[in-house]
Amino acid sequence: MSDMVIDPSEVGLDAARLRRIERHFARYVDDGRLVGWQVAVSRHGRLAYSATCGHRDREAGLPVEEDTLWRIYSMTKPITSVAALSLLEEGAFELTDPVSRWIPALADVRVWDGGTPQAPKTVPAMEPIRMWHLLTHTSGLTYGFINAHPVDALYRANGFDFGHPAGLDLAACVDRWAQLPLLFQPGTEWGYSVATDVLGRVLEVLAGAPLDEVLAERVLNPLGMTDTHWSVTRSDAHRLAALYAPHPETGAATRLDSVGSGALRPPAMLSGGGGLISTAADYLRFTEMLRRGGELDGVRVLGPRTLAYATRNHLPGGHDLAWYGRGQFSEVAYAGVGFGLGFSVTTDPLRGKVVSSEGDFGWGGAASTAFWVDPVEDLTVVFFTQLLPSSRYPIRTQLRQLVHQAILD
Repeated sequence: MSDMVIDPSEVGLDAARLRRIERHFARYVDDGRLVGWQVAVSRHGRLAYSATCGHRDREAGLPVEEDTLWRIYSMTKPITSVAALSLLEEGAFELTDPVSRWIPALADVRVWDGGTPQAPKTVPAMEPIRMWHLLTHTSGLTYGFINAHPVDALYRANGFDFGHPAGLDLAACVDRWAQLPLLFQPGTEWGYSVATDVLGRVLEVLAGAPLDEVLAERVLNPLGMTDTHWSVTRSDAHRLAALYAPHPETGAATRLDSVGSGALRPPAMLSGGGGLISTAADYLRFTEMLRRGGELDGVRVLGPRTLAYATRNHLPGGHDLAWYGRGQFSEVAYAGVGFGLGFSVTTDPLRGKVVSSEGDFGWGGAASTAFWVDPVEDLTVVFFTQLLPSSRYPIRTQLRQLVHQAILD
């Protein structure tokens, strides 16, 4: 991407101030908290800053390069959500439709009402899980790895921790989740969850095709995201960044091949919530489409009104995640941030205490990756590294401050 980088001053950014990003995050590499990273900042559709640091594979001595492949984990969710929105535009479903219309196993879900994981007490759901619940994470589904509630423990007991039981495909996973109690009544709270995976299964039923084909047809191929896949081929394995986790005692980034090696095999379960691998250049094409209101290089993925509607705060009452959520886990801050149809949305930068713009939207991934699109500043930012979990360091809030302090016009 470096050959495309312009003089930042052409788009109202200060080059010296942008270099503070590199200096700041180089310290993470110097002291061993991160092994390597890549960042790109684009304004008015022009790439104004691109930097890499450290190694994609420390043990092999391979540096981060512009075409490095990164596990994007939950940054898959916005891609799946955009595919869903494209089907919404075609009249394939309505946001208020019960999900059980396409997944019968979700017709009679029950909700946690006390007890223990061994002897749960449940009550019937007062209303069905609807499509908008999946898109906004208000369904009552959860994640086993969150580890904050007895229902999370039930997910883990059924083999759903950071992964899923071997051999199960997406349809089988969804049927298993349908048998577990919901964390809360649908539509009453916000809770990060497997909802986008369930959404991916709905897309399979609606389109009559597996999720990889649906995302390729509706998002990846139209946008020319030729390096975004569900696994890495042998010929591209040298480009894949290794996965790391903090050492429990020293905090130093420690190789995590037990999880990371999964990227080298085609998955049995196509996870619309976290299964894709991509590059900075590819994901910038996705964010640029979002910045432009659903179109890139003459190809329209979504109508601008649909995207504008999806990137508003859809949490009932206009509340933020701090009010409407459970405080368990999120890829973004809670205060001053709401949630739309597949994206977090900044509702009040003052409440959040992070320099940002009202209405900017984005998300992150479990390995500490992040992106956001800022319609006010006409800005897109992507950041890639491979440290699991993303909650370890305040990389995202620091990055926001460092990007915004470089805007001078």
